[in-house]
Amino acid sequence: MALVAIVGRPNVGKSTLFNRLTEERRAIVDDQPGVTRDRLFGTVEWTGRTFDLVDTGGLVPRSAERFDAAIREQVMLTLEEADVILFVVDTLTGISDLDAEVAGLLRRAKQPVIVVANKADNTARALDASEFWGLGFEQMFPLSAVNGTGTGDFLDAVVAALPEEPEREEEPDVPRIAFLGRPNVGKSSLANKLLGRTRSIVTEVAGTTRDAVDARLRIGEGEDAREVVLVDTAGLRKKARVRENVEFYSTLRTERALQSCDVAVVLIDGERGLESQDARVLREAEAMKKGMVIVVNKWDLVEKETNTARDVDRMIREKMGLIDFVPIVFASALTGQRAEKVLEVALKVFDERRKRVQTAKLNEVVEAAVRRQPPPSLNGQYIKIKYASQVRDEPPVFAFFCNQPQGVKESYRRYLENRLREAFGFEGVPLTLSFKRK
Repeated sequence: MALVAIVGRPNVGKSTLFNRLTEERRAIVDDQPGVTRDRLFGTVEWTGRTFDLVDTGGLVPRSAERFDAAIREQVMLTLEEADVILFVVDTLTGISDLDAEVAGLLRRAKQPVIVVANKADNTARALDASEFWGLGFEQMFPLSAVNGTGTGDFLDAVVAALPEEPEREEEPDVPRIAFLGRPNVGKSSLANKLLGRTRSIVTEVAGTTRDAVDARLRIGEGEDAREVVLVDTAGLRKKARVRENVEFYSTLRTERALQSCDVAVVLIDGERGLESQDARVLREAEAMKKGMVIVVNKWDLVEKETNTARDVDRMIREKMGLIDFVPIVFASALTGQRAEKVLEVALKVFDERRKRVQTAKLNEVVEAAVRRQPPPSLNGQYIKIKYASQVRDEPPVFAFFCNQPQGVKESYRRYLENRLREAFGFEGVPLTLSFKRK
């Protein structure tokens, strides 16, 4: 999917524009510069075309002396990532020195650059926006991100500027597996180890303007042979110096890889254990209903005793809390130890994610679970689950038909999910349980 990036100096309304276009309230909006702390990534649909949108408002450095350098670096990194760039400026303040400097960098871009003259809340301000033609770009749109004035024509221009979507054959049987994790955890090493051992890259598919490449390989032989696509999660070609920029763009890469994969293989450092960033990626994968595998990498460097692997496994699961259904593989990308095992487990999770449970067997399990532990009553009325059915796979969704769906609490949902996992597996696969009135 094409990527559109919002850039510009702080306090011009980038986060407000992001909220307007994605129709979300994920951004923190305030009059103080630099209040957008987290990366912001969303999806926009307009006139039948869908594209990813990223707000770079979080890239304000923590120290004042690095401010201009960080903005310049942010722009150059955005040029590496985006298909279309939205350069947001402020009609109230006019062209600032930093606007002019950013414009100078963006004029080198091969991608289309659209100037967004924000805060044009009335006719007079929209006329004032003509000043921004002086920045030297072919397209400029006065608009108000707050009230939406002018966004229709602007979005028409954005869609017209998007690259044509590549025609790719739908291959539902070919798993797309992404290796994710913090920088220097061994993602590329593990991918290269697998590709080097198999020596059977079938095709290389060019991606966006940054020349992302998904590697396709064949594993196994004869009738048991399978093809797999390793989703590109390559690091930045340009070396980012500002820490906030490194974190921002590595998170952006992770989110886009997650979006396009079937199974997320999350690598963690065996010497450091599960950290907050790792847990965040797992939560994102669960929210997107992707298959999940955890790889404890660099296992060759860990000092071991008899039960070290068991103890580390237990600690990881305790930290993950409710996401305790994910398989864990101990491996070393450097030595190749259990590298093939990682792919084997990822393929098993892919197959589990596509599993269909027969309705009769499903209801046998549900009826036994309800007899063993009936759902709690609601306002003195018993909740009766009549029957259940799997209504979709990839990812699996189960519908439970009952008389009081609003009375089924999260704890009982979790109880039923655990019974389904005990009976049917679904290792590494998030399940969705939906309760409907019958």
